[in-house]
Amino acid sequence: MNKASVIPDEAKDRFLKAGYRIVGRHSAVEVCHWTKESLRSGRVCYKEKWYGIKSHRCLEMTPALIWCTHMCLFCWRPLKYTVCGEPEADDPEEIIDGCIEARRLLLTGFKGNVKVDRRKWEESIRPTSAAISLAGEPTLYPRISELLEAFKKRGFTTFLVTNGTRPDRLRGLSTEPTNLYISLCAPDEETYKRVNRPLIPDGWMKLNESLELMKSFKCRTVLRLTLVKGLNLKDPEKYAELILKAEPDFVEPKAFMHIGEAQSRLPRSAMPTHSEILEFSKTLSRLTGYRIKDEAPQSRVVLLSKT
Repeated sequence: MNKASVIPDEAKDRFLKAGYRIVGRHSAVEVCHWTKESLRSGRVCYKEKWYGIKSHRCLEMTPALIWCTHMCLFCWRPLKYTVCGEPEADDPEEIIDGCIEARRLLLTGFKGNVKVDRRKWEESIRPTSAAISLAGEPTLYPRISELLEAFKKRGFTTFLVTNGTRPDRLRGLSTEPTNLYISLCAPDEETYKRVNRPLIPDGWMKLNESLELMKSFKCRTVLRLTLVKGLNLKDPEKYAELILKAEPDFVEPKAFMHIGEAQSRLPRSAMPTHSEILEFSKTLSRLTGYRIKDEAPQSRVVLLSKT
């Protein structure tokens, strides 16, 4: 795979205008919508309700901002800067320090907001959870296991979200995340190539290898289905086969959201309604034996549980 150790200036400018902050040579951080909502109005992300993650203390970051093996149609980031390779690795501790500081600066303006509780703001600049999911494919960062270990030593919980194309990295993790998410966005290889637009020839095979690995993890495991109307919101029986192969603790069928750069690639009509996601989830439940445990209509997502 090709290597690029730095983010081009043009890409930096684009991401900075979008609210990101660049950390080191290849990492980035952003303040999540739900962090802001939690501070301003008390509304929180469904992950707080389902997994106990405090929205106002969640650090949304990536160690591989422009490095990815996919160019997904539904991705919210600009894809023209995508590098199918690995960055030259910055030190994990420096990445964490840089992300925490950059996020603190981004949150400074909330300190004087009369709608924001001061104590909650003070908690918010001391994050306790890391969502390693902002953009890019985090397992392309060569020291991902060390990054998880460094977060763990600081008392963080971690959500590692991967597209599953680096099963070797998953197999090689010496420290597991608190939640391992694998994105499953196609029921078959043809749809995978159309929706995920892989930059590697064996992406579907590697994804399936990662699904096979999932059951060996001791941490909480989740399959995320990002569903696009007219593209991959179909063939629930094929998704069911893949779910039963992976045996995750939870499955999250979720609507594609018509935001960011995805607006230039897909029409708003491609965004499923919550009722459509719920109906699809009911079918998956019947086919897999996973039960519907909860739903979050505001995020158009349903939680299916193995137990």
